[in-house]
Amino acid sequence: MPITRQEVYLEKFNPAPLLPYNLRIADFQLAMQDVYDFFHDMNTNLREKNLRRFEDMARAAMLSGMLSDLMTDALATHSRSLVVNGFHNGHPDLLVEGKYAHDKVQSGEHGVEIKSTNKTGGAVDTHGARAQWMCVFVYKVDKTTEPADDRAPLKFTEVYLAHVDADDFRANRRLTDTGTRTATLDADGVAKLRKGWIYLDKPAAKPRPSRAKKPA
Repeated sequence: MPITRQEVYLEKFNPAPLLPYNLRIADFQLAMQDVYDFFHDMNTNLREKNLRRFEDMARAAMLSGMLSDLMTDALATHSRSLVVNGFHNGHPDLLVEGKYAHDKVQSGEHGVEIKSTNKTGGAVDTHGARAQWMCVFVYKVDKTTEPADDRAPLKFTEVYLAHVDADDFRANRRLTDTGTRTATLDADGVAKLRKGWIYLDKPAAKPRPSRAKKPA
């Protein structure tokens, strides 16, 4: 069975988002479609060789990291002002072109950090609390439909972009003495991030049942 090609739906985009650094909705549309096309081509080749789809083989953490890198590169390709940070593991992932020597910096403030997660809502671990423009891509992978050839392709269900501050984060406890310390947006920080929604492709939340009022 042919691999389905995922599509980006224009009607799912925020009609009036706050976008920094000359970013455009078209940049996100084209970048997301680039990633969809990449997975379509890769999985088509894998299935022709009777191998599993990449999403079915990859561990969640590895897939999230790969998607972050792919979206960073794709956005840089279509953006008018942003380029990939040339510093290995530098922050942020995308830099304003020409702002830093050779377009690389270990820790800068002019650019956009790119994250991806399979957790609904956009809360994602980072390596430290800092003021930054943060962009989070939430994705969904179908690993349960049988037979596997009937599974839906990976898709982005939520995209958020907002400026957050250091005090919008909470520090996460390390489980071991050698564990890497991480930070995650707190409730107020997540609310700030979600106000900057770019793309939403998910079922509407079910309304909560109203509570009966007690008689006076």
